Amino acid sequence: MSVSVLYSPQRTTAPIAFEHWQGALEVRLAVSEAEVRAAQALRYQVFYEERGAMPCARRAALERDFDDFDVVCDHLLVFDHGDDGARVVGTYRLLRQEVAMANGGFYSGREYDLGALITHSEGGRQLLELGRSCVAPAWRNSGTISLLWRGIASYLQAHDIGHLFGCASLPGAEPLLHAAELSYLYHYHLAPPELRARSWADNYVDMNSVGAERIDARAARGLPALIKGYLRAGAMVGDGGFLDQQFNSVDVFVVMPVERITSRYAERFGG
Repeated sequence: MSVSVLYSPQRTTAPIAFEHWQGALEVRLAVSEAEVRAAQALRYQVFYEERGAMPCARRAALERDFDDFDVVCDHLLVFDHGDDGARVVGTYRLLRQEVAMANGGFYSGREYDLGALITHSEGGRQLLELGRSCVAPAWRNSGTISLLWRGIASYLQAHDIGHLFGCASLPGAEPLLHAAELSYLYHYHLAPPELRARSWADNYVDMNSVGAERIDARAARGLPALIKGYLRAGAMVGDGGFLDQQFNSVDVFVVMPVERITSRYAERFGG
């Protein structure tokens, strides 16, 4: 696969320019193919080597996680400018609706029916898909995560975004292990119908396997930190998990109206 990110015919604009610093850490968008490859290498380390995803032969040979969406997405990166030089230690992949619609749709559309969400956005502010989020183990702390979200906040300010959405993962492709967490999300955080994407039938995982009377807020303790962070910022979930055998996970669809981000989080992430 060629990763001609900056000069691909699918891209009509250069990445917007912004940067934020916290000590030796910097967050900004990738501005070279080498930086995108560094993000892909980090994704490979986290998704395949650490979490047990199954790479194809080419990904394994290159030790990079990549797909066709990398060419049209913007790549948000956190760099650690340590004594050994700049190193990519965190990343998010960003895909705006106007770009997705011109290039075959969203990545999440492979897992979920996005029809209601896309229809709801027509004539208004556009959607932004967040994906491929990961942070190197030694940098998994609130400082790195906050810096990533400061970058997202700058991106939101540069584009007319009404909703953020994407897929978040529960590790382990065994739905029964996640029954309590999935049911908690269904009973407490289900999105309204106009924003509610539904998992495609072939990989659908029931999120209502445990009745509401048997679920309480303690079930949230088993959720991954990323999903907890989304919920604190006002996120809601779609209908059905998606069984992702390749990435050894059960995915859930999350959607976050920008206006629902509380002032506390707007101040924290917007700086």
